[in-house]
Amino acid sequence: MSTETHRIVLLDGGMGQELRRRSERPATPLWSAQVMLDEPQLVVAAHRDFIDAGARVIITNNYSATPQRLARDGDPALFAPLQAAALEAARQAREQSGRAVRIAGCLPPLVASYHHELVPDDATCLRDYRRLVEVQAEEVDLLICETMTLTRGALAATRAAVERQVPVWVAFSVDDADGTRLRSGEPLAEAARAVVAAGATAVLVNCSVPEAVTTAMAQLAGLGVPFGGYANGFTSAADLAPGGTVEGLEARRDLNPERYAEHACDWVAQGATLVGGCCEVGPAHIAALAARLVALGYRLDDAAE
Repeated sequence: MSTETHRIVLLDGGMGQELRRRSERPATPLWSAQVMLDEPQLVVAAHRDFIDAGARVIITNNYSATPQRLARDGDPALFAPLQAAALEAARQAREQSGRAVRIAGCLPPLVASYHHELVPDDATCLRDYRRLVEVQAEEVDLLICETMTLTRGALAATRAAVERQVPVWVAFSVDDADGTRLRSGEPLAEAARAVVAAGATAVLVNCSVPEAVTTAMAQLAGLGVPFGGYANGFTSAADLAPGGTVEGLEARRDLNPERYAEHACDWVAQGATLVGGCCEVGPAHIAALAARLVALGYRLDDAAE
């Protein structure tokens, strides 16, 4: 594909780990949601840094503010305040930047990342994704179902967004050793076709090692919708226990900004048009990726155009 017509949408990086680096407070099971309560100014600043690095889609910082996680790790009464705070932080960052940036609301795993066996029954998934969509729909440009490990959970999130007529992207997390399969073992290609049939307007792979994302791109290339990826920088994300903290995860030492950009450019070479970063991928990585793409002759998307 000619780089002259290959227009790339650059997403932000991993907010949770970026906020952990910026905060002096200890990690909690609520992950980045705790920062919304204690140090909301850090969230605005992190969004701004990703925008300044080149991101034109930023994802709201409400990943861990689900009904199930708040009941287990915090207070269910925090649901509405945390959602509102995350939306406000993203709005502030966009306004301060003066740039045309799309805000993506987040539809995360309801119970825990990487654990497909903990996905609730279909009725519960649809009920709680509807709650998440309802509080975000009027304030965002699109919704991203993130780190989906099981097809039926992804379908429930997709349907909840489609019901409100909000554009929805679905990002699956794949087996780090086999990028053709979800962490549940289901074939990625089949899961991707299912969510597209349900109304997803783009499909991505996220929160998996870059090598697995590279393998996954071939599974998404024939869907007829934009596709892409945003990888993490953990040695093994699957080691995180439900309700645990990220203190127990180890970051790879070989994924500096330049090396990460090389991986992401491999995805683009396979036809991906949506690229960014997940956990352990910071503004410097996004800046390096933007610079590499421009140097290769790709055109970076600007939401103002």
